Amino acid sequence: MKRPIITIERQYGSGGSAIGRLAAEKLGINCYNRQILEMTAEQCGISPEYLESAEENVPTSFLYSLLLSANPARSMEDSLPLSDKVFLMESRIITDIANKEPSFVLVGRCGSYILEERGCFSVFIYASPQYRMQRAVEQYGITEAKAESVMKKADKRRETFFNVNTGKVWHDKDQYSLCLNSADLGDELCADIIVKAFTEYNNRFK
Repeated sequence: MKRPIITIERQYGSGGSAIGRLAAEKLGINCYNRQILEMTAEQCGISPEYLESAEENVPTSFLYSLLLSANPARSMEDSLPLSDKVFLMESRIITDIANKEPSFVLVGRCGSYILEERGCFSVFIYASPQYRMQRAVEQYGITEAKAESVMKKADKRRETFFNVNTGKVWHDKDQYSLCLNSADLGDELCADIIVKAFTEYNNRFK
């Protein structure tokens, strides 16, 4: 089966977002990351920052069939915690994008799970804690004193959000098509490897 969509899960500070953008540019396709949050916020009429804080709350799991149902029961949706509502709305937006664009890169937000039936070339980007903390300081503007706590908090949020909503284990590398150590390879080479592997894989089905 062809896998026309690239999904990227990444540890905080590993450069997964930058690598996703680079890969998308090389392939000439769109890359979605924070834009999904901004689209959701626009639909809700509230700020992206407020929705982002909702994502940080521990969500409660609910069935995938409910998430992608064309007409979920309104009363049931209204009773969901905000974190679940955010995931539900983001899932709809991601699915709508997949209906309009045959190929794109999606960073985070459980993309490989939401779009599993569409065929995803799933990637996990990781790196050593030292590398990630250094990147947080040099590129994200985090102070050295806070870098470790920010990294751990972000990883925990991403792991919890993924595990609870998918029923899988975020850092289980067996579920990904490709896993890359950005500390060893660097952003550019990671992007090149993703593009080559993605292209070679899908060429088999022409």
